[in-house]
Amino acid sequence: MTTPPQEPERRATGEFPALRRRTITPLSTPALSEDFGIAFPLDGKETRTLVRAALDEDDAFNDVTTIATVLSDRRARATLVARADGVIAGVPLAVEALCQLDAKITVRIDAEDGERVRRGAPVLFVTGDPRALLSAERVALNFMQRLSGIATLTSKFVDAVAGTGAQILDTRKTTPGWRRLEKYAVRAGGGKNHRMNLSSSVLIKDNHLAAVDGDVQLAITRAREIAPPGAKVEVECDRIEQVERALGAGADIILLDNMSLDEMRACVKLVARKATIEASGGVTRDRVRAIAETGVDWISVGALTHSAPALDLGLDFEGT
Repeated sequence: MTTPPQEPERRATGEFPALRRRTITPLSTPALSEDFGIAFPLDGKETRTLVRAALDEDDAFNDVTTIATVLSDRRARATLVARADGVIAGVPLAVEALCQLDAKITVRIDAEDGERVRRGAPVLFVTGDPRALLSAERVALNFMQRLSGIATLTSKFVDAVAGTGAQILDTRKTTPGWRRLEKYAVRAGGGKNHRMNLSSSVLIKDNHLAAVDGDVQLAITRAREIAPPGAKVEVECDRIEQVERALGAGADIILLDNMSLDEMRACVKLVARKATIEASGGVTRDRVRAIAETGVDWISVGALTHSAPALDLGLDFEGT
């Protein structure tokens, strides 16, 4: 089976290592390593720049409410808590937001990205200037709730197809400017990444075929001439006759678009492992198991990134 493009290799065990609580300081690099299998996609400079832009958008350095009401200089303690079951993603961004508001803050990480948590579980424990914690709170939560929501929804799809051999993939239906982060969150939830962008692999759809009068062989030949070396060529098909033509033309991957379960089973039998088969369109959690059991290799789900609900997280201060 072909490995999905742009997918960093996971550990040989297929599982993440045991996660230990960490205490970090502002001097630490707020990113997970390859050892965790999901590889935070931004380097330190990119992380700082993105978070600073979010803080500036919120005018967090001019928080008039906090400046007016919080007069104590005593250090405060707070816990970022999961208020629903889910999978965590976005810890490096939340930590960076806190660090930018308080250079002396300390953070204990109780749940790393990719870790499943239960309602009420602590994710971060922070000690720092109370004004800084309050002013950074919303930005930190916005990053984590969005990315954790994607990771959580992905994990539900992954769980639904467990044992079938099918892999859950994302799509390019991402928030502009957030693609690397949202695809990272998919990995945190146990999913795989489809192509990262339009140049990383070839996906010939119906409108592309219309431009060459439906000639699948011509479209594939031209694509191989200009695609990067080793790039896979995928062809979208909505009828079994198109699958036959795509297979005969040497497609590496065949996308079954909005087909019925019976049609998918027929296509799997026809292809007979000569190409990777991807199913897409109309994929819901209620239906995904049945799709996986047709024998397809990949199932791509746009909803992972375009419709994931935020995971409910909150920052609870001690003594309040």
